[in-house]
Amino acid sequence: MPDLDDLTKAKIVALILDKKTEQALEQLSILYKVDTPQIAVGTIKKKRRTVYAVYVVQEKKIYALNSDIFYNPFIILHEYYHHIRSKFGTHRGSEKHANMYAQQFIDSYVSIVEKLHQDRSMKSK
Repeated sequence: MPDLDDLTKAKIVALILDKKTEQALEQLSILYKVDTPQIAVGTIKKKRRTVYAVYVVQEKKIYALNSDIFYNPFIILHEYYHHIRSKFGTHRGSEKHANMYAQQFIDSYVSIVEKLHQDRSMKSK
């Protein structure tokens, strides 16, 4: 898997926060050279008790419990991790690793936003 830089990760998070989740997944899939997973709001029969979202390997689809989840970068990136792991032949990626993957994106976003705020406050002085 390619190692993505902080700016790229921050842009992906920003797209999801801007309600452009499909576009974020498309861009990630181009970077990883994999098919883009589908994403939908809803649940599936065997996973009705799913807390927030689930990735279904056979369907190559992320199901988000509701529209709030659809635009939650941490949860979407967590499920996307399961998608790329399945594409690289090792679907049983742990929840811990999926969380770490998603957190890296969030950390990059926070870091870039903080840097932009610092730059702006320095220019206004």
